[in-house]
Amino acid sequence: MIIQELTIQNKSGLHARPATLWVQTAGRFQSKIRLRKGEREIDGKSMLGILSLGLSAGSVVQLLVEGPDEAAAAEELTKLITDLADKGA
Repeated sequence: MIIQELTIQNKSGLHARPATLWVQTAGRFQSKIRLRKGEREIDGKSMLGILSLGLSAGSVVQLLVEGPDEAAAAEELTKLITDLADKGA
């Protein structure tokens, strides 16, 4: 299992468009992907789950990935968060 801490850096947070990109990216992997913020933990492949976390700029979440392609999934999702911040999405 891979556990990483991510900070949402884009100014508008993980709203509908970036959340859609996240779900599409996560859906390409077989591994179980979860996001944890405080006491809440959600399915990282669920659009509703992600939006329910209310991830605004500066939010810190833990990414938990477990499965056969966990390293690739963690790397790709971490890169996505970085790319969103760089593009100002």
